[in-house]
Amino acid sequence: MEGKADRAACGVAVMAKASAPGRTKTRLVPPLTFAEAAELNTVFLRDIVRNLAAARAAGADLQAYLAFGPPGSESFFTQEVSPEADLIEAWMPGFGDCLFHALSEMFLRGHAAACVLNADSPTLPTSILIELSERLARPGDRAVFGPSEDGGYYVLGLKAPHRRLFEEIAWSTETVAEATLARAREIGLPVEVLPRWYDIDDRDCLIRLVHETLGEPADREDGLQPHPAPASAAYLRRAFAEGDLADRLGLAPPMVEA
Repeated sequence: MEGKADRAACGVAVMAKASAPGRTKTRLVPPLTFAEAAELNTVFLRDIVRNLAAARAAGADLQAYLAFGPPGSESFFTQEVSPEADLIEAWMPGFGDCLFHALSEMFLRGHAAACVLNADSPTLPTSILIELSERLARPGDRAVFGPSEDGGYYVLGLKAPHRRLFEEIAWSTETVAEATLARAREIGLPVEVLPRWYDIDDRDCLIRLVHETLGEPADREDGLQPHPAPASAAYLRRAFAEGDLADRLGLAPPMVEA
């Protein structure tokens, strides 16, 4: 059994729900069907775990977890997502409770820092994950915060389990980031902010994913290189080739054949 001394300094738990039509990525229905949304959830998880592995291969001292639900779905994650990521069951009535439980469990398992990462950003640049690990490796208590464009956050990393950060938050609203930063100020916790990124939770963001994974690489002003998300790209190519997803998204054939 792996001992505390053998643990990576930073644990990173992807907040993951087992794919099931009508229960996962339902905000993407329409334009997707429930079955398509469930499959997209699966490929997102594969890409995110692969991204964490890429960060570790590049020197980030981190260990990947899947903070999963519902209970009893372990086989889905080991067989359909990755047998390499460790599992933490995190299925509670409140989302804040799920986040705090995942973080607390990683600290109990011997990590000096712990992070919760969303399952909606498969193209998150690997460089951001490396920077996350590096910032949390520095001495002193702090939070490392990755804001999402929709007002939430894609990652939150901590050096200690501060419960207050997850209290009185209106989850799944555009005020999540603002409220979380307010809680940090309230308890005097320093916060370091990572570059902003986006969640794929509506039609426009899904089209943006298509352009990032299947289109011509675009030069970004911030210099960030999106993760290629190969599982998501392969799924989208197949969906375009075998069905009418391009029509539903309003995309022209030259785009989807790239």
